[in-house]
Amino acid sequence: MTATTMRTHRCGALRSAHVGLEVRLGGWVHRTRDLGGILFFDLRDRDGIVQVAFGPDWTPAEVLSDAADVGMESVVMVRGTVTGRPDDARNPEMSTGDVEVRAVAVEVLGPSEPPAIPVWRQKGEELPSEELRLQHRHLDLRRPELQRHFALRHRLLQRARATLTGLDFYEIETPLLTKPTPEGARDYLVPSRIHRGQFYALPQSPQIYKQLLMISGFDRYFQIARCFRDEDLRADRQPDFTQIDIEASFVTSEDVYAFVETVLVALWDEAGFRVDAPFPRMTFDDAVEQYGTDKPDLRFGYVITDLTDLVRGRGFRAFDESINGGGRVRGIRIPDGATLSRKQVDGLTALAKQSGTGGLATLKRRGDALSGPLAKLDGLSAATAELEDGGLLVATAGPDEVTSPALDIVRQAVIQELAPPARVEHAFVWVEDFPLLEPDAQTGGWVFAHHPFTAPRHDQEQALRDGAYADLRAQHYDVVYNGVELGSGSIRIHEAATQLAVFRSMGISAGEAEQRFGFLLKALRAGAPPHGGFAVGFDRVAMLLAGGESLRDVIAFPKTTAARALFEGAPCEIDARDLAELGITVRAP
Repeated sequence: MTATTMRTHRCGALRSAHVGLEVRLGGWVHRTRDLGGILFFDLRDRDGIVQVAFGPDWTPAEVLSDAADVGMESVVMVRGTVTGRPDDARNPEMSTGDVEVRAVAVEVLGPSEPPAIPVWRQKGEELPSEELRLQHRHLDLRRPELQRHFALRHRLLQRARATLTGLDFYEIETPLLTKPTPEGARDYLVPSRIHRGQFYALPQSPQIYKQLLMISGFDRYFQIARCFRDEDLRADRQPDFTQIDIEASFVTSEDVYAFVETVLVALWDEAGFRVDAPFPRMTFDDAVEQYGTDKPDLRFGYVITDLTDLVRGRGFRAFDESINGGGRVRGIRIPDGATLSRKQVDGLTALAKQSGTGGLATLKRRGDALSGPLAKLDGLSAATAELEDGGLLVATAGPDEVTSPALDIVRQAVIQELAPPARVEHAFVWVEDFPLLEPDAQTGGWVFAHHPFTAPRHDQEQALRDGAYADLRAQHYDVVYNGVELGSGSIRIHEAATQLAVFRSMGISAGEAEQRFGFLLKALRAGAPPHGGFAVGFDRVAMLLAGGESLRDVIAFPKTTAARALFEGAPCEIDARDLAELGITVRAP
């Protein structure tokens, strides 16, 4: 119900069925036009825009005079009658384009200064800079496209809640003031006034609490969770963000996959897209081998292949040296890649070098003719290279940890340059069987690949206890959509002995583990069911489904890439008296 004591309808709701009704509307003056005695307002609210007409044949003279003085973006109340527009005056680009409101009264409720940035832009017109828009976010949020984004965001949230409720999940809230995590350097800390010198942390996720809920017997939990992480930002990162968080007991990864797929299929349906489940699956090793990344975009081809045996001993010195040093030669066959210009190929080579490789060696085929550095290899032919007419082969050599990310970047650039047709529009994939631990490049020790509560594979728990860390695999899984990671999850450790073994692998002693995680260990010793869960990055989902370019398009008051809130002016300095009450002294960097 949209009617209130002040208005009868929203502006964007009026249609031909309302012709003849007397209505009261409230909204913002979007723009005005004076056509020789007849004045038009485009009046806007969250539902859309309707044309309001003031004319001497139906509007009192004093009202017509007052309307002429109303400024853009002023908030007004209008009273009038809905009238059908003549056929030649209808606007098919507006949902209300068949009608207008002939006004008999207008009242300015909120006069506006000239807006600092435009709320409306014509087709092809550039937006003001993002910094300026964030400084005037209250005006930027009035843009119709952003209003549509937030309408979709609302619907997606409600659909997620309804879907999970239908799967028998309880929505339960967990604390925002909690204990620092093992990733403490990324925590936002909150000083306690009552307990001077002690700090809470804002949660990076509700991870431990949702495990405690499973141990407490709630069986299935979900939360639209607010999370906080103090890290460098990008277009797809914000320091405070929202995730759809779930956890369930007596489950395997198969059950979690089914829950998550049900939610994602419902969200895509809410946005008007049909996708099918179950999603395909790929191991972490295969994803990195074939696409150079654990976030593969499967809409296109261009799979990375091992070329080591093809080029070995054929006289290409750089390749032979790399192979003899334990590296491999890997590359991508690009159908129609011969259409790329020399400048474009040089650009791909530069990208590979920036990623730490020695560059790219290439082979082009036009008819039976081969060209490029690889064409000089002894005995190499189009057949042995498996290169089709019009194709391009790009190759690089080195250790996998260098060539994989380099070829991932090259592959993405090739897709941008050639703009090949996508094989499918919506390419979901589960990536699974991740490493449990990984070496820390700085300390040489072991750190968890995701978080320390992830269970190893069932057949590897003894290897964990024995300290055989290098080949351990986790019951961890990511869901990836069109090359974008939507979220992560895992089966959790539900035995205290295994949890202590993971802590030990990270160099955390039993005593330190009890100090930092004693409340979790105590709960695990009280009888914990097997459990697992997942977290979907909701802001990212909303951005993708709304067609936004960054998370700032679907977050009402976002931070910049420098982690600043330009509209509110945060972060800011705190008065010395307030700091003193908290027992805090700030030293200059």
